[in-house]
Amino acid sequence: MSTALAVYHGLFGRATLYKLNRPMVTHAHREGHLAFFVQGAPSVITASGMDCRIDGGTASAVNPWQAHSFTPGDMEIGTLFLVLYIKPIWFLEVGRSAQSALRFGRDRIIVTPQIHRLVQLVSTLLLEDEQSNLFDGYLYELTRECYDQTWQWSPDASPFGDESTPFNQQWSGVRDYRVRNSIRLMNERIGDELALDTIARDSGLSRPHFYKLFREHAGLTPNVYLNTLRMENAIDKLTRTKTPITTIGLDLGFASQASFTRFFTANVGIPPTDYRRVAYVG
Repeated sequence: MSTALAVYHGLFGRATLYKLNRPMVTHAHREGHLAFFVQGAPSVITASGMDCRIDGGTASAVNPWQAHSFTPGDMEIGTLFLVLYIKPIWFLEVGRSAQSALRFGRDRIIVTPQIHRLVQLVSTLLLEDEQSNLFDGYLYELTRECYDQTWQWSPDASPFGDESTPFNQQWSGVRDYRVRNSIRLMNERIGDELALDTIARDSGLSRPHFYKLFREHAGLTPNVYLNTLRMENAIDKLTRTKTPITTIGLDLGFASQASFTRFFTANVGIPPTDYRRVAYVG
């Protein structure tokens, strides 16, 4: 079974050590996403239709709000990964540079000796009972090494790119008012047992037009966006409250703890009980 060895939440976002042997459905995160192989069998992250192998020599970078899925290489024992979720605003502030916008130039990262060393340092610190004062520094250095490498392969490209790049936008920047309205409704009704058909109707759109327009302007499907909201809400309650897991699931519109557990495991990789057990908030 997929399990978590360590989960650390901080100002940077979250850093995790996961042992994964189950596939993960297409999902997204607000944060920049980095996945590094630690031990086990090579696996694959698929983002924007492109497969990126994660093994001892390569790692994966996924941009904020970029939809992606995960396929494990070992469905029996599982593979151990260091997985980082880096907040763009933290990366920008710590870098103290307008050139630090967190958007990766490509999805594949070559694991250099320096990146390997930093992965080992961050993984070791994650397994300690108390986080070292050095942790954030190592984490930024690792993220920066990966960020710089993804752009060195595209010397003519800009880290900022086209401002219309969907997953690089703030949602308030979405041009179509009907899509903005649907995003507002999903945020307001996150705990309802709502159907996206209802959201489409209340936004003044037919279901097919709603899905097409949402993907054009937001860069991902309404289902993935709504599931991201639910996932983030669940993680926040699991780590910052003592609310029973059954109650968290019911508050998010799930009919039972079992259905909520299936959803959480498919989107996060591990069951909510396991996540809460090891999570540490700094």
